[in-house]
Amino acid sequence: MAPTSSRIHPVSEPARTSRLDLVQRPRRNRKSDWARRLVRESALSVDDLIWPIFVMEGKATRAPIASMPGVERLTVDEAVRAAERAAKLKIPALALFPYIDPTLRDPEGSEALNENNLVCQTLRAIKAEVPEIGLITDVALDPFTSHGHDGLLDDGRILNDETVDILVRQALVQAEAGADVIAPSDMMDGRVGAIRAGLDEAGFTDVQIMSYAAKYASAFYGPFRDAIGTAKTLSGDKRTYQMDPGNGLEALREAALDVEEGADMLMVKPGLPYLDIVWRLKEAFGLPTFAYQVSGEYAMIEGAIRNGWVDGDRIVLEALMAFKRAGADGILTYFAPRVAERLAAG
Repeated sequence: MAPTSSRIHPVSEPARTSRLDLVQRPRRNRKSDWARRLVRESALSVDDLIWPIFVMEGKATRAPIASMPGVERLTVDEAVRAAERAAKLKIPALALFPYIDPTLRDPEGSEALNENNLVCQTLRAIKAEVPEIGLITDVALDPFTSHGHDGLLDDGRILNDETVDILVRQALVQAEAGADVIAPSDMMDGRVGAIRAGLDEAGFTDVQIMSYAAKYASAFYGPFRDAIGTAKTLSGDKRTYQMDPGNGLEALREAALDVEEGADMLMVKPGLPYLDIVWRLKEAFGLPTFAYQVSGEYAMIEGAIRNGWVDGDRIVLEALMAFKRAGADGILTYFAPRVAERLAAG
């Protein structure tokens, strides 16, 4: 029988590939905003934010920090205003860092033990006006030493045990002034256990310790050192006590020691370059784990925003979401008030 014009022709290759027999189509879950929100694995909220601020002597003054555009040093009264703003935005906590008058710095960092030093003044002032805000204080000697190191220096060598003795006293001074969380950032061996014992013996059993468990000897700290005034005074570097950026397993060992010594929370510093460490610590220990989006990270992102190279809100939120995806329970970030306002706006 002769073929007719109604004969079915073979399906062409383009038509065949356009009708893929797919059961799994991940794009279905991305089709709309509501669908994406329903299946989102990680979420960022204001409860994840800790706002680091810099304080200085004086009154009613804010001093811009050139290497951290948009960040200022605040006098104590202005720090109280910042705490009021944080409370209004529902940011849970502030982290305090001092810019100490250079005339008060000495090789031993003795101003750190002054019960009325700048940090203690700020703690008392904020607790008097904004008692609901959490206050986290840095325990390390670098803002107070004339050489810019976190511990006592002897012929170029950092003295571990002698430094720990001073750090315990520094922590007690801060706890007495109202610190809610002591955050030792010095990376001396044994300091968490010594501080915990000192706090407990003095009756500060409810004061928490957020250990800088994995603090790396990083190039990302430059603007921070400008902010606290140690960039020009630091002699040598901190590689004998801060961690080597090439090490990951060592971070697990450091964190394990801090957990054993009584740390309530762990921190990784810097942040974005060390997301793998955040993940590993959270997976290994299950403790509340935090990351510090440090000054260099902030300065690069803010610089790009100010040059119009990136979408400001989107890049900031995306960077912070990376911390949450890596397992961080919270983030110390200079973007905290900006992000809180953005989240409140919806």
